[in-house]
Amino acid sequence: MPSLKEIRGRIKSVRGTQQITKAMKMVSAAKLRKAQDAIIQLRPYASKLKEILQNLSQGAESGVSSPFLQGKENPQTVLLIVVTSNKGLCSSFNSNVIKSTLTAIQEKYSSHQKNKTLFLWCIGKKGHEYFQKRGYQVVNTEFDLFTKLSFDAIAMIAREIMSNYVAGKWDKVDLFYNEFKNIATQIRKHEQYLPTSSVTSVSTNQPTKQSVEYIYEPNKAQILAELIPRSLTIQLFKAILESNAAEHGARMTAMDKATENAQELLGSLRLTYNRARQAAITKEILEIVGGAEALKG
Repeated sequence: MPSLKEIRGRIKSVRGTQQITKAMKMVSAAKLRKAQDAIIQLRPYASKLKEILQNLSQGAESGVSSPFLQGKENPQTVLLIVVTSNKGLCSSFNSNVIKSTLTAIQEKYSSHQKNKTLFLWCIGKKGHEYFQKRGYQVVNTEFDLFTKLSFDAIAMIAREIMSNYVAGKWDKVDLFYNEFKNIATQIRKHEQYLPTSSVTSVSTNQPTKQSVEYIYEPNKAQILAELIPRSLTIQLFKAILESNAAEHGARMTAMDKATENAQELLGSLRLTYNRARQAAITKEILEIVGGAEALKG
């Protein structure tokens, strides 16, 4: 059995850890509220934009085209955008995205990985560290994006990805991230980013809505050419906001569980301490009684 001094040291250490996890939970709860409000406000706009593009794209077959709609049947070069966090201590938040990416590589892009035509764009330090260490071709990383999330910063990334796609650097772009559902639940998402498929259907779970007649000014082709890049930018912005809210929810849940575990461990250590102290007192009493008996004899 450990000594009383050792048990006291462990109790002090666990109590300090509990204070840290409780503070981290409170910080994540405060950040979560702001991140949750941001993604809830963006979702209706993104959904309506998809609906408008769906109706506009119905005229694509009649001469209206866009480089973002034209994909190759057998893409030669593939880019994977992986959205993780910069920090850990958020349960399986990062590992879920990494597992989803690895599954896609093994099932769909193993030949591209073998031929060195698979590239990764990591948003978040954890994803970068994992894939860089294992020899994957990481073409770009974004570490400072989550420090101050802004639409302009994400729009710059989206423009760079789109310009490289149009230039033929990549034939296909996929997006991996965690979608925020609630504090305790994050949904792994794997979406095709380019060529865009968002204009073909609003939702696979809902019937296609009846086409809406629009009056086009200046013309349909120009409106479609402007709306598709905007939709792609919003899609990336939405994915990063979803991931940001999901991260804070996962960290809040993880720190809450860690605080509870620390409390249980403290109870167990206090019980061990009391037993050890009782045993020490009993031993001292026996020594005193034994000494008294020896003197009497």
